[in-house]
Amino acid sequence: MSIFIRPAEEKDLDGILEIYNDAILNTTAIYNYLPYTRKDIEQWYADKKAAKHPVFVAIVDDSVAGFTSYGHFRLRPAYKYSVEHSVYVHPNFRGRGIAKKLLLEIIEAAKQNNMHAIVAGIDADNKVSIGLHRQFNFVIVGNIKEVGYKFGKWLDLTFMELVLETPEKPIEN
Repeated sequence: MSIFIRPAEEKDLDGILEIYNDAILNTTAIYNYLPYTRKDIEQWYADKKAAKHPVFVAIVDDSVAGFTSYGHFRLRPAYKYSVEHSVYVHPNFRGRGIAKKLLLEIIEAAKQNNMHAIVAGIDADNKVSIGLHRQFNFVIVGNIKEVGYKFGKWLDLTFMELVLETPEKPIEN
């Protein structure tokens, strides 16, 4: 199986939408109840492009097998060197190393874009994602109890962080 990672294009949006909606409907990886529409994912993609936030896809046999992106961690100016990222893999492609390749790609993009901190908000029961992030030196920096409610139960959220050596000369403006 060959895995090719590249920047996402508009032609990838249906694949991204399928993966995202699967996560909404079948997992606690996303604390949403309703699936996204095609219009929603188009707006998400347009917002990422406008903010110059990267979106990468993993392609296997001409199919979108996974995607990753990051966005603002918080909107106040002093957070400008911090981002929050997401990594999702299609259920038919899990367990094949795709998430590792995507996570490595988004970390490299953060370095190239002079980010300093990458944050992940992960459902506390998602041991696979927590383990994946540990492999890339993310550390748990906090847990918030019962912050979400989905599938008839309260959900705890774990925050993990990777601190980068970039930028070399941060500024305050």
